[in-house]
Amino acid sequence: MGSPISGTLAEIYLQLLEEQYIKHWIENENIFYYKRYVDDIFIIFDTSRINENIIKDNMNSTDEHLEFKITEETNNSNYLDMTIIRSTKGMEISIYRKPTSTNITIQHTSNHPQDHKDAAYKYYINRMITLPNTERARIQERKYMFSTAQRNGFPTQKS
Repeated sequence: MGSPISGTLAEIYLQLLEEQYIKHWIENENIFYYKRYVDDIFIIFDTSRINENIIKDNMNSTDEHLEFKITEETNNSNYLDMTIIRSTKGMEISIYRKPTSTNITIQHTSNHPQDHKDAAYKYYINRMITLPNTERARIQERKYMFSTAQRNGFPTQKS
């Protein structure tokens, strides 16, 4: 803790654990989807083949200094930037924003470099493209981006 290299070492160690203890479940299709961001893990698994207690117990047995905890699915589960809703049609994924979120970015008329002003929108676009969103969620995100840009003084039409 506190060392500049500690985050890198933790990442290397977690990748080693994933290779040794998770990869075979993915290859055997017990786990359909596995994504980790730092210390948050999102897993979709086949409940007829494996359950969350087996996964948790196996992961917790890898190292006595690590403790994995499970947050079970709710009607609208939020994971990082995603809202995940399970329906009879499958899963619907959309972008999640905290209730305290505001659509404020650097004003277009500010004296900041243009790259700084564009950074938030590049992030929004990249997130919209890379997350497995539904088409409806992508349309909603485009509307959010345009209203945010307009609110912050960006031109709505190219001149």
